Amino acid sequence: MKDYLSQHAVRSVEKQRQTADMATCLRYPGKVVIVTGGTRGIGLAIVREFVRQGAKVVFCSRASEAKKGQAIQREVQTSGCPGDAFYQVCDVRKESDIKRLILVTVEHYGCLDCLVNNVGTVHNEPIDDVSAQDFRNLMELNAVSVFLASKYALPYLRETRGNIINMASMAGVIGVKHGVLSASSKGAVIAMTKALAIDESKYGIRVNSISSNYIWTDFTKSYINQSPDPEAAMQEAKDSQLMGRFGSPEEVALAALYLAADGTFCTGLNLVLTGGADIGFGKKNQGNPEHEPSGGRNSQGSSSKE
Repeated sequence: MKDYLSQHAVRSVEKQRQTADMATCLRYPGKVVIVTGGTRGIGLAIVREFVRQGAKVVFCSRASEAKKGQAIQREVQTSGCPGDAFYQVCDVRKESDIKRLILVTVEHYGCLDCLVNNVGTVHNEPIDDVSAQDFRNLMELNAVSVFLASKYALPYLRETRGNIINMASMAGVIGVKHGVLSASSKGAVIAMTKALAIDESKYGIRVNSISSNYIWTDFTKSYINQSPDPEAAMQEAKDSQLMGRFGSPEEVALAALYLAADGTFCTGLNLVLTGGADIGFGKKNQGNPEHEPSGGRNSQGSSSKE
């Protein structure tokens, strides 16, 4: 009986230790991560979640947000989280800044395990109202920056068999009204993700993207408030998603963490994070009169006139 009680006590203690270990288990301990555009919205949520999971994160923004970035660094470093954060000024439209961002990261932490290309914006206007330069500007920010950051990070990621996560958008998957610029740039990111996944697989590098829809950030709030009827616009946005609400930056951060830490058999994946906005039928007609099929013929191939 004593032996039984002794063995039972040992098993009980071991179980308690395992439970404690699971409670304190970190999902990305010691990994070195770069997050572009990490001072607000989704980028900031990613920085905080990765640090919470033990990662060492270098995040960046333009010089205009340097004070904010430095404040975030101090906040994270004094938060008691097991990871670390380091802020660096970087305008991702400048190749020299991207090179410096990568070098500073490796000099500061010694290696690189994950690159999160988060920087991007939206430009929704009819094609008649945008110029070729508008198109070039958005492509430079949304797509060329992803290309350059990946290019200069890859030599270090190959050493650690790391991974890249690109923030795309549902606009790049299904298109969006007045979104020729946005859809083109984010569609390019999705295509680039798949092409890089093929090329870098021989080095053990995984490359994935996330396409979200209506995530509640300051940018989304500002965008909705610019509409003629913000309340109606907000409700329409919620109704476009099966879950009837906006997603949160924290939910996107968890998706990024999954791809970095847990999705070890995922590469070339575009993870759709839309609350169901991409499935089912919806209202598509924009109030145009019914059009005759081209050539004046009906769907059966016979003339529409008798």
